[in-house]
Amino acid sequence: MNRIATLLVGLGLAFALAVPAHASTGYTQTKYPIVLVHGLFGFDRALGVDYWYRIPAELQKDGAKVYVAQVSAVNSTEMRGEQLLSQVRQILAITGADKVNLIGHSHGGPTARYVSGVAPQLVASVATVGGVNKGSRIADMVRGALPAGSVSETVAAGVARGLAGLISLVSNGNDLPQDPVQALEALTTQKLADFNQRFPGGVPTSACGEGAYIHNGIRFYSWSGASMVTNIADPGDSMLGLMGLLYGNANDGLVSTCSSRLGQVIRDDYRMNHVDEINHFFGLVHLFETDPVTLYRQHANRLKNAGL
Repeated sequence: MNRIATLLVGLGLAFALAVPAHASTGYTQTKYPIVLVHGLFGFDRALGVDYWYRIPAELQKDGAKVYVAQVSAVNSTEMRGEQLLSQVRQILAITGADKVNLIGHSHGGPTARYVSGVAPQLVASVATVGGVNKGSRIADMVRGALPAGSVSETVAAGVARGLAGLISLVSNGNDLPQDPVQALEALTTQKLADFNQRFPGGVPTSACGEGAYIHNGIRFYSWSGASMVTNIADPGDSMLGLMGLLYGNANDGLVSTCSSRLGQVIRDDYRMNHVDEINHFFGLVHLFETDPVTLYRQHANRLKNAGL
């Protein structure tokens, strides 16, 4: 019996050494690299915390090549877009890939769309998550309360610039320019209407419909939440709940579901708020809704099955 037990232990040890702890299933193994693009006051990684909480690692472990962009925390869509375009070119040079799949959250949506508009040959797909694709009522109200050139605008811009500078200091964005006024303007309904005239790919022509699934050879997707308060343990939910009350229709606390729609709409009514969409605050999301990380994994698999 001792010999049999020793043999079994030896075989088990050999098997454990031969098989990796987590063998990739290839579920998320897209043809082209995935590039994640953060939103307003966003970052790649700050003080050891990922903006995209747990998402890059969960995509990578099953085969995806994932890169996290770092663009200005606050600035115009065009400025952020040019920064992203430069990073996309670097990623293509590193990987040898011909294109990338862009996924943008919040202001990261229009930022990704800018790159797809000015360099369509470099982009296979764009997905926006809680994307400000037709503007934000919150931005409209703030812009109205802070008239251009006013003292109140100057003071608010100074505070916002300080916050953006702090975010840059503790992340990888130290050398990036910050312009809160340009960021605010970029997210207004009027500015996004002008932007959409120049970059119409995937934008719905109706108030709350779907846009073209494919434009200039690029596939467009979107998904978003439609809840404001989703977990009482999340300290940010109360603020999002209050801001969401300013809307007269479904929203995630910062962006209306109609504004978030682009291309093929996966869903726009998840029980998630604007922060849940990137799996924050540290994964404190609705207990009875799909895990946000799962949505990104499913999307990677969607891209894989589409040959992207």
